[in-house]
Amino acid sequence: MIKYRKNIWEFANPNNFLRITDKITPFFIILTIITLSTGIIWGLFFTPEDYRQGSSVKIIYVHVPTAFLAINIYFMMFVTSVIWLIRRHHVSLIAAKSAAPIGFIMTLSAILTGAIWGKPIWGTYWAWDPRLTSFSILLMFYIGYISIWQTMKFSDKIADLSSWLCIIGSIFALMSRYAVFFWDQGLHQGASLSLDKKENIDNVFYFPLLLCMSGFIFLFLTLLMIKIKTEIQKRRLNILLSKGNT
Repeated sequence: MIKYRKNIWEFANPNNFLRITDKITPFFIILTIITLSTGIIWGLFFTPEDYRQGSSVKIIYVHVPTAFLAINIYFMMFVTSVIWLIRRHHVSLIAAKSAAPIGFIMTLSAILTGAIWGKPIWGTYWAWDPRLTSFSILLMFYIGYISIWQTMKFSDKIADLSSWLCIIGSIFALMSRYAVFFWDQGLHQGASLSLDKKENIDNVFYFPLLLCMSGFIFLFLTLLMIKIKTEIQKRRLNILLSKGNT
């Protein structure tokens, strides 16, 4: 157990993080290409139309993975922000900062694809459904978090402020996931992926969706590693430049 914990905290060292991610990033790129391309092609071209929703159901292969990541990226930011506040590991702070723009894109994609998917079913692109509303608030927290880093210079106080904002926003990330259980009047359907066979989608849609989910997860991890690496190198360059000016 002690050795396992030690191995985890090795990632908190920027040199170790760069060394390890340099080795595994190419494999994640390959996994992303294989799973995402296979899942999208399978889902779009080799699955039937839904008896009620028609071909519009195929947007599920983008909507569900992006919605899943929109929520879970924020939870990842929550964990790394807590680590920063407790242990002051800069890599954890950089991880949260690097994940935010990716999470923003995933949240926006989930909202847009949900609107397109909802139009033929609900008769409108938007309704103040509990899940749609909580996703919109989650998007605002992503924007707020990104804005802090875009408009202010780095300091421990700014890092703490962004971390506390992330922690508060995690409440809405939780609501985005479980909103349909909190309010019964929502238009949004239940979970597309469920352990309950009655609620779970048919296998003809289920298996390509799993591939797409895996592909989007690998895509996120690949982009995250690249962005963290870029951020670490950028900080090192700024330190060297500041030393050169003194």
